Order: sequence, then structure tokens, then C-alpha cells
Amino acid sequence: MQEATEANATGSIPARIDAASGRVSINPRDPAFFQDPYPVYEAIRAEMPAFFWEEFRNWNFLDLEDVNAITRDRRFGREILHVASREELGWQPVPEPLKPFYEMDALSIFQREPPNHTRLRTVMARAFVPRQIEKMRGRIHAMANALIDGFEAKREVDLVPAYTTPVPAFVIAELLGVPQSSVPEMLDWSHRMAGMYQLGRTPEMVAAAIAATHEFTAFLIDYIAYRRSNPSDDLISTMIAASDTGETLSEPELVSNCIFILNAGHETTVHATGNGIKRILESGMDAEILLGSPEMIEATIDECIRLHPPVHITDRYVLEDLDYRGVALKKGHRVGLVIGAANRDPARFANGQSFDPSRPRQPHASFGGGIHFCLGGALARLEMEVTMPMIFRRLPGLHLVDTPRYSDTYRFHGLDSLNVAW
Repeated sequence: MQEATEANATGSIPARIDAASGRVSINPRDPAFFQDPYPVYEAIRAEMPAFFWEEFRNWNFLDLEDVNAITRDRRFGREILHVASREELGWQPVPEPLKPFYEMDALSIFQREPPNHTRLRTVMARAFVPRQIEKMRGRIHAMANALIDGFEAKREVDLVPAYTTPVPAFVIAELLGVPQSSVPEMLDWSHRMAGMYQLGRTPEMVAAAIAATHEFTAFLIDYIAYRRSNPSDDLISTMIAASDTGETLSEPELVSNCIFILNAGHETTVHATGNGIKRILESGMDAEILLGSPEMIEATIDECIRLHPPVHITDRYVLEDLDYRGVALKKGHRVGLVIGAANRDPARFANGQSFDPSRPRQPHASFGGGIHFCLGGALARLEMEVTMPMIFRRLPGLHLVDTPRYSDTYRFHGLDSLNVAW
């Protein structure tokens, strides 16, 4: 059941590789790269397992063994200011207008290390236990069916705005306990805030992100106040209750982590679902077989997530001077973990560039590792288990009407559009 390996049509790659120095130049905003980064990864891997990315000014690791090891190595972490001051690191002060974004972002569970990470994860994990996740299955099924009902008669649609985006957004809103009517506004805030993670962001993008931070924060402060008086069976109420019973979850932490859950939980699942549908449509394989049983659904979705992870790169700070893989790393440096390359590591995955749902299941890096292993991974899988088989079952003859294109958001690897007909 193996699809042919993807290949670079021109045989050239949009990168300059200097194996002697370990330095590589790749413009992450070059469409020739972000539309198909995999040939670049393999060309680098053929020369070295780690490289210094000139544009990002940091060392990056490609192999799954290294990515897994670094996510579990306590000499690396998501934050650094708990062990060093800005002055010690030689960092400039954060400009005053940017402080609202960075102060909010720094309080999310994703950016914290123990003991704060442990405290936050203990509270938030209560919403992601298997029995709570499984409760969402019927609701996801109803949402997906209703969306397809809305466009089925059109015979052609862009699935990104019509299908892959709304389901995760409404699911996260329901999980948090915020009104479904607020979803479009929250998505707008989320998309504007994502501009802060872009390389080469413009002043306009920064201004839009800061404005969105203020607006999203104000909305959540008001809604948290409402939920204090009107608790329900949702994550915001759970976090409020934890705070009120002495587990010291501050209101800024409440706000930050609500924003993080929406941004991370929504964006990644949108991309994973779109990438998965695209992969199946391009494979030429029979979707009825790939998605015909619970076992095949699980295997196919896992293979889609491995082959096209929605997050292509993540990073860690170096918490002490050390030597890793022959690379001298100083305290305060960042290292990149290239998930998109690690998931195709030939040392772990035979014919790793190919789409093969029948391959023996092995862990990959798409959901992270160590203490930062994705809390919402099971929820994302559940959404895909429901929405991907349904779209093929409801729309027989589903096929692409043009070549899907990826967005210019390198860290996230997701589609601008997915135009299909049936």
C-alpha cells in the first residue's frame, strides 16, 4: 500500500549548504522552500545531522533521535529567564509597545518550565483525559455533517474555510466554554497574533498582533468574570476553580493559556486535517480502503501526520553551556528541532519519504516530546478520525481541482486553500 516517493521536479534545492562549516542558508519565505522543504532537509542530512541556519542564527537538528533526546534533556527548555537575566544574556529590553504580547505569551504552558509548567499542566490536563475527549465525538460528528450539508450541493468548494477550519475552531471554543458566536472574532485575533512568529514580520503585522492581543485579552477578562459567577463543565471553569481553591493559577495565566489553547489547538488541527486530505487525494489510493475501518483510519491518520506535520520546527533554549553532537552551545542560545525532517529520518522510517499507511507504526515527533508533549494530541486525532472519513463518504468522487499551495508561515506547515470537486 505504498505510494511513490515524492521527488523534486527540478533536482535543485533552494539552499546553500557548506558542509565544512556546518552553515546553511535557506530563506524560509522562499516559495521554492516552503512549498516543498523535504528535498532541502535530505540534502542537508546527507552532509550532517545538525546545521547552523544563517537566517535564524541558530543550530538545528534533523534526526529523530536528536529531536527526541533534546525534548527530554533538562539542559534544554522552553524558557530561559528563570535561570538567567536579560542583562546576563545580552538581550535588549522589550520595547514598551510589544510588552503586552510577550508578557502574555510568556505565561502560557508551552513557554514554561517546572515548577510552573507542572502546576499549569496538572490543572489543564483535567480537560484532556480520554473520557472527556471521547465525549466530544458526537458533537464533532454533528458539526462536520452540518458543514457538509451547507456546501454539498455546490459540487465544488475550498475545504480550508468551509470544513477544515470551522470544526477545530468550534471544538476548541466548546472545550474552553466560550460562546460559539465568538469564534470568528477569536480566529481573527489568533491569525493576527500569529504574525509575531514570522521571520521578516512587517511593522503592520506587529501592530495588528499587538491590537489583537489587547482585544483578545479584554474579551477573556470579561468572560472569565462571567464564568466565575456562572461556572459550567468547561476548561475555563476548571481553571477558575483551581485558582479559587489555592492552586495559584493567576488571572493573567488564565488569559494566556486560553489564548494558547485556541491558537495552538485550532491552528495545528486545521493544518493536519487539510494536509491529510490532500495527501490521500494525491496518493491515488482508494479512500474507502484507507478510511474503511477503525484500524485503517488510525493508521492512515498517523501516517498523514508523520509525513506532513502541521508544525515543522520548534525550538529550545540552552540552559547551561554544553557540547551536544560536537556542537558547542552557550547558555541562552536557541536550538531548532526540525520535526518535518525528523519524521522522515531514514534511520527510523524505511522509505520515509513515501506515504505508506501499512508501515509498522512507530512514534514520530509531530506531537512533541518530554514534558511538552502535546496535551491536545488525542483531541486532534479524534477530530481527524471523524472529519476525514466523513468528507470522503459524503462526497463520492472527491478530487482536487488545482494544485494545493502551502501558506507562507514556515513554522506552521498548512495549506492556503484546498479546492476540491465531486
